[in-house]
Amino acid sequence: MDKIIYLDNAATTKTAPQVVEAMLPYFSEKYGNASSIYQLGAESKQALTKARDIIAESLHADPAEIYFTAGGSEADNWALIAAAEGYEAKGKHIITSKIEHHAILHTCQYLEKKGYEITYIDTDENGIIKLEDLKTAIRQDTILISVMFANNEIGTVQPIAEIGEIAKENGILFHTDAVQAYGHVPINVETLHIDMLSASGHKFNGPKGVGFLYIRKGVKVRSFIHGGAQERHRRAGTENVPGIVGLGAAAQLALAQMKKRMENVSRLRDYLIGRIEKEIPHCRLNGDRIKRLPNNVNFSFRFIEGESLLIMLDMKGICASSGSACTSGSLDPSHVLLAIGLEHEIAHGSLRLTLSEENTMEEIDYVVDAIKEVVNRLRQMSPLYEDFVKTEQK
Repeated sequence: MDKIIYLDNAATTKTAPQVVEAMLPYFSEKYGNASSIYQLGAESKQALTKARDIIAESLHADPAEIYFTAGGSEADNWALIAAAEGYEAKGKHIITSKIEHHAILHTCQYLEKKGYEITYIDTDENGIIKLEDLKTAIRQDTILISVMFANNEIGTVQPIAEIGEIAKENGILFHTDAVQAYGHVPINVETLHIDMLSASGHKFNGPKGVGFLYIRKGVKVRSFIHGGAQERHRRAGTENVPGIVGLGAAAQLALAQMKKRMENVSRLRDYLIGRIEKEIPHCRLNGDRIKRLPNNVNFSFRFIEGESLLIMLDMKGICASSGSACTSGSLDPSHVLLAIGLEHEIAHGSLRLTLSEENTMEEIDYVVDAIKEVVNRLRQMSPLYEDFVKTEQK
């Protein structure tokens, strides 16, 4: 197969042609500053309003609850830091999980240096948090629970409705990092009792460098960037109008295609998982088999290094990853895989494949055949595998 097969959609997605088309006029034709009072500026303001309305509708929220950001990491930082500062009079205790994205974990570490206490709760072997552990962790001074909607590495979807209910019953704010979930699975912030939600455009066929934070009305969250009056005085700075237009267009597209996309991609995902488990020995599916994102496949292969696997797959035109794109330069094994109980040597041999609606069954067959070949070749070079085979033969 001569073309590139892209299976790293959790890292970033291709910007949809319809999204690019929607954005183009706002670079060189409708280029006015949305804060200006003349017609050119008013056109930009109207575009922001339309995008805000689309995103609010997709979440069953009010447009006044949507705040545009430069992406998911900013939204996560804003939610945690601003909520911590806004509610410090009540307490300085925050609960999160051990498998969160580093945008959450590193922000929690920052807050710890500022005197806040963070409880990092465990998950089961599939990456699902234990609700009893969450209840036990709650204290009188707990002000915020932040648990991701779906994990960016292993695809596990958390029991968000139950977490939201627990938070509501205890009068605690609930934030969820929905960067991997938004645009891929239905989300209703009302029925799920979500107070704050982060998302990023480039994860659902929108542009890079733009995202949003949903903040429920009544939540006391302070400004994150100080300066002008943009985003109702909560986030200063001239709006990225082309990016926000693209964000809205991508959200509208994702919402319209969601049901069909979920069905098609889930079918490819399950076929891919089935072939790997049947044809490649000594592998482990990471993440919950049922409660997982439609497009996520994550395996650990014993006796190999994930980095070598990625390089050799790249030589065959296959784009994949071993985990989060944010830690791709790290030699340490995934904190997510370690948190669900994998040993270091097994975690090092992980492979994440995240699909899109553009992938085909022909591509999946090619990918599985390539993985089989590469894994077998790497194992033949591994002294650990050689020792394992000798032991098995005794």
